[in-house]
Amino acid sequence: MPEEITESITSFPFKAIGYVRTSSRYRYEMPRQAAFSGVPAFIQWVKDEPRYAEAAKDLVGFDRIWVVFCFHLNWDHWNPMVRPPVSPDGKKYSLFATRSPHRPNPIGLSCVELLSVEKNGLLIGPCDILDGTPVFDIKPYIPQADAFPSSAAGWHDKISDMGYEIAFTEIFLEKSRFLAGLSSLDVENFCRIQLKYSPLDSSRKRVKKVENKDQEYRIGCRTWQVLFHIDTEGKKILVKDLFSNYTKEELLAGCADKYGDKEFHRAFLASFPS
Repeated sequence: MPEEITESITSFPFKAIGYVRTSSRYRYEMPRQAAFSGVPAFIQWVKDEPRYAEAAKDLVGFDRIWVVFCFHLNWDHWNPMVRPPVSPDGKKYSLFATRSPHRPNPIGLSCVELLSVEKNGLLIGPCDILDGTPVFDIKPYIPQADAFPSSAAGWHDKISDMGYEIAFTEIFLEKSRFLAGLSSLDVENFCRIQLKYSPLDSSRKRVKKVENKDQEYRIGCRTWQVLFHIDTEGKKILVKDLFSNYTKEELLAGCADKYGDKEFHRAFLASFPS
């Protein structure tokens, strides 16, 4: 391309073709890649453009798609060197060698399973995209062109042995699944995401040591607390229990409900009194 044209074009107009609808609304609920998620979603076309449904009809038969989207919550800044959530040596790496969401242009790319093509959008499998995320484009995933499993992945190849093995007690599973039935919150999946790597990193997670308890910690998940035991040498974590983080006084009738979830806590405590 001629140099004068390259220098004259400095910005490009984009518009959303749709928006992601999913139960995941907070950054800390998101895994680092869609393949590690347990949360399905729906890409809903914008209502004023009927051509998008026609443009997507021949996606039927594809198992996966690429979703090009906007990191709409990350307009504030970016740095040329970043420390990934999982760093094999705790060091920073250059931005373009990472998948950091803070970028010069807030563009995200995710490969997700395509479950069905609907008139008003696309039903997709587990994804790493937050609710309300604007979608810029959809492209088909073509294995012959897009899959190179033997390719070297630089510093990322060093992290394969860093993860913790996660196990759950029966009481935690009973409580977390009860809560999932009440609301859209999947605490079990939250634990798999947040505790797999660097589970005690308090700079990134709401994690605190339990007083007078050896190797026991609590991690915050919205307005809930998860109790877990860690074996750092064996690289194992046992998720033991789930608690409301509200006091009895805060759950009294008439109290402010900033996050709109106190009815879930009251029902939870009625079934699992502390």
